[in-house]
Amino acid sequence: MHLTQRPMRIALIRHGESMANMDKQIYETVPDHSVPLTARGHEQAAAAGKSLGELFEGEPVRVYVSPYLRALQTLDSLGLDDLIGVAREEPRLREQDWANFQDTEDIVRQEALRDSYGHFFYRFTHGESGSDVYDRVSSFLETMHRDFETPDSPRNVLLVSHGLTMRLFCMRWFHWSVKFFETLRNPGNAETRILLRQPDFRYKLDRPFEQWTPHTPTERERSAWL
Repeated sequence: MHLTQRPMRIALIRHGESMANMDKQIYETVPDHSVPLTARGHEQAAAAGKSLGELFEGEPVRVYVSPYLRALQTLDSLGLDDLIGVAREEPRLREQDWANFQDTEDIVRQEALRDSYGHFFYRFTHGESGSDVYDRVSSFLETMHRDFETPDSPRNVLLVSHGLTMRLFCMRWFHWSVKFFETLRNPGNAETRILLRQPDFRYKLDRPFEQWTPHTPTERERSAWL
């Protein structure tokens, strides 16, 4: 792949506020992949779409979107249809699998175990670990890089996904350590992180992720953002 074929911008956005963000007990009766946005979630996505439209400068956008309902609804509410050709559903960008229908009390117990065991390696019963999500994100990156080589490869790429998946995408892209990853907070609902191509054809984040535990980033980790 010639370096000039790399997109100028790779935008990551977390879905807007969902019904599960308001009440986790919804997971007891509604499959995770079917949880919809709230009215506020649609509004958040619309506001983010205006900012993204300005960022993309009216140019075409290649979209990869998690097949979860809240991600698909976020994409629809962005209001960027005039810039998007075909949005590709990408199951590898889905949320971390926690269970099927969830037992709320059990999930609370497992979250406490995860905090002591480590967010990256802890695997939920009937679900995935962060490292499992990392593996499928790594596989997706191979596909995305092949797509960069197509003749019609646009200057803008948009991933509509989930908070953990966004953090793991950046961990994989920038080769962050597990220790550093485990200090990072999820972005807020409909919050973005933008990978911007630099003159040397490397990428930098427009801003870092917030940290919830102290950790001094290494030089490599600090070099990931502007």
